[in-house]
Amino acid sequence: MQVILREEVEHLGHTGDLVNVKPGYARNYLLPRGLAVLASDRQMKRVEHEKRIIQAKAAKERAGAEGIKARLDKVALTVEKAVGENDKLFGSVTSMEIEALLKEEGFDVTRKNIHLGEPIKSTGVFKVPVKLHRDVTATIEVVVVAKDAAKE
Repeated sequence: MQVILREEVEHLGHTGDLVNVKPGYARNYLLPRGLAVLASDRQMKRVEHEKRIIQAKAAKERAGAEGIKARLDKVALTVEKAVGENDKLFGSVTSMEIEALLKEEGFDVTRKNIHLGEPIKSTGVFKVPVKLHRDVTATIEVVVVAKDAAKE
């Protein structure tokens, strides 16, 4: 079954793409959620018009993401954690903690956009990618240091 995507669907395609999907997937998921419409000449013309509007909007969003990327690439976050033997952390540094630190710095980034392969479990300097837009990914530096027990 051919459908035209109205929104970006992960692992399927981008807005305005003409894709072949199984009828059940289209009928039960894509069409009821408004993510796609059935492919027809009339819909193709409508989608082409919407695609031009969306491309202009996407270009504007990309430019904004590029500006945020320039600021984010300069960010170095420091996290203090209690450590045990061999500089292993008690617990780990997660994307939720990184999100909170970025919010303190004035960046509105959700933890879904922070791509940690796995939680950080040792001290050191780590490069963490932050996806801001489909084509724009910033890299922040996260420095994990041992918490000074004398302060407590």
